[in-house]
Amino acid sequence: MTDLRVFINGDVFVMKLYMNENNLGFSNKVITIPLLFVFVIWFIYWIEIKFGLNFNKLGVFPRTLKGIRGVLTTHFIHGDAKHVFNNSVPLFVLLMSLLYFYREVALRVIVYGSLITGFITWCIGRPSYHIGASGVVYLLFSFIFFSGIIRKHYRLVAMSLVTIFLYGSMIWYIFPVEKGISWEGHLGGFLIGVIFAVKYRKKGIIKEKFVFSKNEFDDMFDEDGNYSPPQIEENSTLDRVINESKPFEGFTYKYIYTDSSSDSEE
Repeated sequence: MTDLRVFINGDVFVMKLYMNENNLGFSNKVITIPLLFVFVIWFIYWIEIKFGLNFNKLGVFPRTLKGIRGVLTTHFIHGDAKHVFNNSVPLFVLLMSLLYFYREVALRVIVYGSLITGFITWCIGRPSYHIGASGVVYLLFSFIFFSGIIRKHYRLVAMSLVTIFLYGSMIWYIFPVEKGISWEGHLGGFLIGVIFAVKYRKKGIIKEKFVFSKNEFDDMFDEDGNYSPPQIEENSTLDRVINESKPFEGFTYKYIYTDSSSDSEE
């Protein structure tokens, strides 16, 4: 129960941090769809227990015509209560993250990703029934993590870091490290998540390229950032005054003569 609280609170904290900002908006679907998905897998498991049924044969059985039907049903069937619980927590958290941060592509990622993950399991899996929603968990984990890294948007990168912090240890289970675990389904979901992260990298929130506004100060620098102020023509004002004036025609002198002898007689 402690793990459930930590996982959910960690994810909700990130959502509250970015709520009411541009391109993001909280809606009831962010909560109701993950809850509905988790409820369905628990309800199916309850039916098995209540009526003594076993739906394992509805899972994926690789490379058989009958086994390919599991591509549609495998994600809803689980072996025991521990199996259901281990998938329920990350499913709820990651679905909620997907619907909040990547709502424009969420439906395509869930539907197409789940089907392709099941088909990959059918192609490469061992000859046994493969059941459980863990393939979807790896799909969501991979898509959310790599989408944030590829888009380089600070909100999505923060979500990627939270995801890797909470579920980073899952990466080992895309390899055959433990018997009884469908690593083929994990690997299929992980690879499809990476592919979808690249495919839908321009959908939804993307990093906007910052454009600087140009002013007079920018004109003093060239394209390489070197200081290059505009050249000012010397004596341009004086030259203009001289050019506009009339040409010099010389000086005129006027002489006045007086009789010095008449001045002395008086």
